[in-house]
This record gives sequence, structure tokens and C-alpha cells, in this order.
Amino acid sequence: MINDGSCASGLQAVLKPDATPHNLTNGASVRICGNLVQSLGRGQSYELHVEAVDVLGECNPEAYPIQKQALPVEFLRDNAHLRARTDINAAMLRLRDSVLRTLHRYYEAQDFHYVHTPILTSSDCEGGGETFRVSPASFPPSSGQSPDPNTQAEFFSQPAYLTVSSQLHLEALAASLSRVYTLSPCFRAERSQTNRHLAEFWMLEAEWAFINHVGDVCYVVEESLKNVLLQCRSENALLWKDGDEAKLKTLEDASRPGMPWTRMSYTDAVKELQKYHTSSRVGFEFQPAWGRALQSEHERWLSERLVGGPVFVTDYPTSLKPFYMRANDDGLTVACFDLLVPFIGELVGGSLREERYSHLVEAIQRHGLKEEEYGWYVDLRKYGSAPHGGYGLGFERLISWMSGIENVRECIAMPRWAKRMLL
Repeated sequence: MINDGSCASGLQAVLKPDATPHNLTNGASVRICGNLVQSLGRGQSYELHVEAVDVLGECNPEAYPIQKQALPVEFLRDNAHLRARTDINAAMLRLRDSVLRTLHRYYEAQDFHYVHTPILTSSDCEGGGETFRVSPASFPPSSGQSPDPNTQAEFFSQPAYLTVSSQLHLEALAASLSRVYTLSPCFRAERSQTNRHLAEFWMLEAEWAFINHVGDVCYVVEESLKNVLLQCRSENALLWKDGDEAKLKTLEDASRPGMPWTRMSYTDAVKELQKYHTSSRVGFEFQPAWGRALQSEHERWLSERLVGGPVFVTDYPTSLKPFYMRANDDGLTVACFDLLVPFIGELVGGSLREERYSHLVEAIQRHGLKEEEYGWYVDLRKYGSAPHGGYGLGFERLISWMSGIENVRECIAMPRWAKRMLL
């Protein structure tokens, strides 16, 4: 069986015993010439009757780590440079490609502009402090004098960080182009070891101007994801071969057109969580209460048990969300949402952005952030500010939801997490 990686199914190659090279083994790279004919056997429509075969790259079958058997996840993580050759990992990579192409087509049809945003930034977008600081590995030699630590401490003359989000820069570009989006690597220095977190991951983010209701953002998220779910099913047969049928059914149900995803406020969600917590013998590990963050167990209960599908939870308390989200008229909540999906939890987070100058400055102060670091961002409100909003989608989490692969470390080619970076 030969495979060039372009699809899940390989091609049966029929060789004559006396024409089979001794070094033709599992994992070898080959060039084969022959005739493609209809197959008389089961399992394939065509097969290749080989006339000539050249082994371009030998592969020692005794030493080759990727054997034709089930391989433990940790073993494949230790051999990340080779695991793309396994069927499941290759299918995951093709799914990533298919999803990205479909999203590009969707945004193009909606008149969004694809833009590139900085990887190096001068501020922490979320204000959470979970950033990687960047500095040169070495400095140029001085002219026989002791180096001045003050002049050499910062390459950019100020602290620089790997980006945690492209949102703030997208807002600057949306003020010109109206509708913009990007898919960019993001970095968070959190030491969480859950199946949903990576230190380096990819984030799809979109921003657009002249919207006034958070429901408009939810609509774009739902429409784009349903489009992806409907069009990117070619790898399902392999990825879900031994998967949970109940999980697959919830995924298929979520893609159905004409069936809008549930929307509920944070306040209503907390009421439902409290009702279950007090009536159930087991309840939650973390007691739900208004003003507290929803834990993973809460998010999954809402999507898996209460709704049985994706659910937008909107209007969280101001204290739980970043400074840039637009304040609601009640003075207690912000115009935002988290999209919760079964077996994953939070997949997308978005909001209207605070376009009012005085409100934004007040929010920066309230969150204890340095105003001078966000001067350029505040400037956007001084000069022709318009109502706008957007969202960010964790790409690996989307792949996890669509593929049934439970850990996001298996949803990216070269995973990085705390204390682990092999390549």
C-alpha cells in the first residue's frame, strides 16, 4: 500500500515477487511506475500494477519508531517529528487545511480583508500577565568598556512580549478597512496541564466596524462554524472510526441549517447551574454563584446536559472580563459572549468593544493597567471612533471538537506546553 498523504486512502500496489527490492519496507520513500487498472479485490476501485520501483529513501524496519500497530499517545509525542506519518495525525493535518480554506472562503464572501498582525507586542492584550517576554540571546560586544545594563536591557527600548491576541491591532486596522480577520500564532505562559491548553496555539480573530449588538457577532460566529461543519467532513470516516457515536451526533446536529444555536445570558446560566447544584446529590466541585467565573465543569454541563449542543452565554459581569469590552447600560455587565460547545467548553469568546473614550480610560484605570502602555489604543477612540466588535476562536479547540480528538496537543503538528518543547 502506498500513500502520498493527499488523502486518507492509499493505493494498492501489486508487485511481482521477483521484482520486489529487498529494501522496500514500511516507511520507505519510493518512486513507482506502472499501470492503473480496475481492481478485482475488495476495498479499492483501482490498483497499480507495478512495472518499475525505485527506493528513494530507505527505512530500517527494525529501528523505525512508527510501526503498523497502535502506538501510545506519549510515545508519539516523544516522536513528534515522525508522528505526522500516522494515519490519524495525517488526517488531523488535512482537516486543519480544509477548515482553514473553508474559513478563508467564508470571510472573503463576507467582504473581510485578511491581514497580518504583529507577533511581538508591547502590551498584554488580556491584561492577565501570562505573557512570554522577549529579549536577545546575546548582545554585540562593546568597545572594551563594561556594558551599560540600562542601554542593553531592552532591544526595543521597552519590554517586548509574544502576542497573546491580535485583537487590539485588528481594531486599529478595522478602523480603516471596516472588516478584517487573521489567523495567527498566539502564546500564553500558563502552566495549565489540561487537555485544552497549549503554550503556543493558533487563534482565528475577526473585527469589524459599525455593529451595535453582540448578537450580530454571535450570528457571524454561528454561520461561519456551521459552514465549516458542513463542508469539512472528508476526514470524519477515519477520525471518528472508533469514536463516540453520541459525540458525533451532537456535532452533526450542530451543523444543521435552520436550527439556531441557543443563546442565554450569564445570569440565566448561573440560575440553571445553581438549580442543578442544589437539587443534585453530587452537584459541582465549584459552587456556581453570580459574579464568579464559570468553571470547565459548568461550561460543559450547560452545553452537554442543559442544551445538548452549542450555546452562547452572553453579558458576563464586568469584573470577569477584560477592560476593552463595552459596558452595558445596567452598569454591571459587558456586551460579550462565550460560545460553549459539548465536550470542549469554551470555543469562542467575543464582544462589542468599548468605543467611548471616557468609558475606555475608566476601564483601563479600574483594571489597574498602565495608561501609557495603551495610549495608541485609546487614540483610536479620539479620532473617528465607530461602534465595533469581534471575536477570537481557538483553532486547535475547533479541530478537537470536529475530530473527536480529546487533547489539543494532538490537534497541532508540533505541540508546546509547560516543560515540553522537543523540536
